[in-house]
Amino acid sequence: MNSTTKKIVLASGNEGKLRELQQLLSKLDVELVTQKSLGIADADETGLTFIENAILKARHASEASGLPALADDSGLAVDALGGAPGIYSARFAQSPAGADRAARDSANNQKLLQSLEGLSDSERNAQFHCVVVFLRHAQDPTPLVAHGIWHGRILVTPAGEGGFGYDPLFYVSDMNCSSAQLRAEQKNAISHRAIAMKSLMQQLSSRL
Repeated sequence: MNSTTKKIVLASGNEGKLRELQQLLSKLDVELVTQKSLGIADADETGLTFIENAILKARHASEASGLPALADDSGLAVDALGGAPGIYSARFAQSPAGADRAARDSANNQKLLQSLEGLSDSERNAQFHCVVVFLRHAQDPTPLVAHGIWHGRILVTPAGEGGFGYDPLFYVSDMNCSSAQLRAEQKNAISHRAIAMKSLMQQLSSRL
């Protein structure tokens, strides 16, 4: 990192998300550090929408660190489930406290498969949503907000070892594979997070 590099706190402890976002921000002179690495606890996600929760997380991380903050709230919306799991995607299966991320992901995927059991491919349409928020400081009255949507459908069995969360179940028709079967650079070019970040980066150039 050189002397002009801008340090930004990422309101997450998810290393997979950190890698994705750092790669997406590689053209800007910024360094992302997770709030977990700074000893900052997770914010209470009391919002009812992706936008509300992203802003809550960004303000919390910025206030605790004194740094500009980047936060995203993302999740899976399945048409047959009325948009569920939605903002509850990370805790869909209500895994016990202390369960590691791999165990939570596995439990969430199993619950999703059970919820859609017996449905045909045409009834398994879904979208990944990502809302990204950037705050210059904790009291920033004009946060930058970007929203990305990635369309797909839910497979009947997991496929692939890459990614995280629901990636093994999310079928990407244009690529004829699951999100978990994509190379990192492929996913970072077409995913919901990539779409949101491309929009955000266009706005960020005037803020950094």
